[in-house]
Amino acid sequence: IDIALWKFETARYYVTIIDAPGHRDFIKNMITGTSQADCAVLIVAAGTGEFEAGISKNGQTREHALLAFTLGVKQLIVGVNKMDSTEPPYSESRFEEIKKEV
Repeated sequence: IDIALWKFETARYYVTIIDAPGHRDFIKNMITGTSQADCAVLIVAAGTGEFEAGISKNGQTREHALLAFTLGVKQLIVGVNKMDSTEPPYSESRFEEIKKEV
């Protein structure tokens, strides 16, 4: 699995979207994509246990955020997915908890 690129232009910016794999087995590819970025989108899972595992000391979410920062990415957009698997589904309190932690 490699990185994928999409390019487009707005009135003010030239934009290149780099889609890098998030799986641990493809960390080299993630580093390749992230090293070229000014901004990153980090997707975190809201499911009970999933978020906690990802943000833990050895978690993959934490690792990706740290790598992005180390590679010079100073702007981070965080997306929270799997909100339908929270209890209750789409729990505002769970979203706020994740927002506070990230």
